[in-house]
Amino acid sequence: NPDGAELAIKSGAWDYIQKPISMNDVTLSFLRALQHRKERKSGKHSVALKREGIIGNSPPMKACLDLLAQAASSEVNVLITGETGTGKELFAGAIHANSARSDKNFVVVDCTALPETLVESVLFGYEKGAFTGADRAREGLVKQANGGTLFLDEVGELPLIVQKSFLRVLQEHRFRPLGSRKEVESDFWLISATNRDLDKMVRSGQFREDLLFRLRSFTIHLPPLREHPEDMKELVISYMSRLCDRHGIGTKGFAPEFFTSLEKYPWPGNVRELFNTLDRVFTVARNESILFPQHLPEHIRIQAMRELVKRHDGEMSPGVARPDGLLPPLREYREAAVGEAEKKYLQELLAVTQGNMKDACRISGLSLPRLYALVKKYRLKK
Repeated sequence: NPDGAELAIKSGAWDYIQKPISMNDVTLSFLRALQHRKERKSGKHSVALKREGIIGNSPPMKACLDLLAQAASSEVNVLITGETGTGKELFAGAIHANSARSDKNFVVVDCTALPETLVESVLFGYEKGAFTGADRAREGLVKQANGGTLFLDEVGELPLIVQKSFLRVLQEHRFRPLGSRKEVESDFWLISATNRDLDKMVRSGQFREDLLFRLRSFTIHLPPLREHPEDMKELVISYMSRLCDRHGIGTKGFAPEFFTSLEKYPWPGNVRELFNTLDRVFTVARNESILFPQHLPEHIRIQAMRELVKRHDGEMSPGVARPDGLLPPLREYREAAVGEAEKKYLQELLAVTQGNMKDACRISGLSLPRLYALVKKYRLKK
């Protein structure tokens, strides 16, 4: 159905084949996917991607970095979407740094900080005497980005009246500063970012549809931190090391429970909230060499404990916990313990092999059918 097709594509599927299917449909889709993979492998080169400040090597982050490299090699308009604190400005800077314009200006426009009455003068500049207080001419941000990159941060906050003016600038790369009779040219490359649903804003009349089409020639969606928790440890170690270097103190160690507590918290503010938390932790534990959960803010520790208790309650076997408080028969107890051990082993096995079932079979000594049966039994994600 249409919802299934959308879910498949958003989850990274190459194709979606609707039932009833023919072998020709399946074969053709496989051949196209293999052809695409072969071309991508043959086209790879060894140029290192500049990704200063972008930390993480989880599959979601690798997918975003692949898109970053593609965007940097072209000059189409790029729209970066994602929740607050996911690093949209960091990605925009990296796209510029890896592009042919890297030696030119990277001009940031914070659309949330632009007063509606001053937007046009800030973006397009003005001539002396254009309005009260304009005692001298000033170059706008669009002109400053000439030859380089113009980054519109939180573009969804751009007032409607300015959206119309900016659409023409985007099409013609020409504009007229306030109070000027002559048009000015600016060869800029546009990268935009937003944490808002621009399609929804278009439907409600808050954003121009024609401008949205121009902005998202190429889209990169940054995942929230809760969707790539495997990057948490690397983020924490890297940021804490920077803090220690900045303040001239020795590198800190981490108790395993420290990372466990961090992973149990949902991080609604994403990486930005994580770094703000680490700033507080550093202040609290400045003179201590090892960080423990006790150094974390109280609300994070409470959330971690709630998740731990919830998981423990959910995983309690009926054969172990009895209403009458009596011990179960040894056989039931043993089976429950073995089942829990199997599940934990399989979780670690799939994590180590990154879901590669052949590698998992080689390491575990299990046959492929048996491994699939156990994965299904414990409802594990490959």
